[in-house]
Amino acid sequence: MHSSHSWNTALTVEDFQRNLAAVRQRIANACARVGRDPAEVRLLPVSKTVSQERLRVAYAAGCRELGEIKVQEAQLKAEGMSDLTDLRWSIIGHLQTNKAKHVARFAHEFQALDRLRLAEALDRRLQQEGRSLDVLVQVNTSGEESKFGLAPQDVLSFVRKLPSFSALRVRGLMTLAVFSPHESQVRPCFSLLRELRERLREDAPAGVAMEELSMGMSGDFELAIEEGATTVRVGQAIFGPRDTPDSAYWPQAGQ
Repeated sequence: MHSSHSWNTALTVEDFQRNLAAVRQRIANACARVGRDPAEVRLLPVSKTVSQERLRVAYAAGCRELGEIKVQEAQLKAEGMSDLTDLRWSIIGHLQTNKAKHVARFAHEFQALDRLRLAEALDRRLQQEGRSLDVLVQVNTSGEESKFGLAPQDVLSFVRKLPSFSALRVRGLMTLAVFSPHESQVRPCFSLLRELRERLREDAPAGVAMEELSMGMSGDFELAIEEGATTVRVGQAIFGPRDTPDSAYWPQAGQ
């Protein structure tokens, strides 16, 4: 599911509008196949490695939120583009606890919450900043040792502890599927997350919402939508191909 498309590099407003329209059409087609409303699916453009200059062009083409993997890169961009006051930043990559202070300053959303120490650090820093943060709990649905995220069976007990962190607004779940060209390997990662959310909806504590399912990227987001994704994280289909392999941006959990 990750190699069947060739991506067009966007440099002008027109390029971005064309790529965004193509992605939105793919979203609409996927929704139509399973009887969903495309308005239920949020498109999060992932802007890792993309320069601020090109991001300003994307903004001019209508992008109002951007997803970043690395917090240092995101913070530099957020500071450099702070004049765009309605631009929202989502951190979607693994976060070291000692970098929680940076996220607390500028991010609007964090999609990779996977341990209590990080929840504590984020909450403490957010309280100091007088801010709150939308968060998603990252789940390792593929069972790969290289992936971050909670094991599915550990999510409920983790989620039950989150209401004590009042600056964190828990919105739902996030996952990364297996990187594979085979639908039979990719789809189960998405269906598992949806089934987990359904169970959590019955058991989650008050104040914890389980509405969001963030899953699917440029090569597999149609499958994710068919399985219930409410947010898809799309980089190369909007911005164009990256020279850097994904492995450079998704650190191995064992490292």
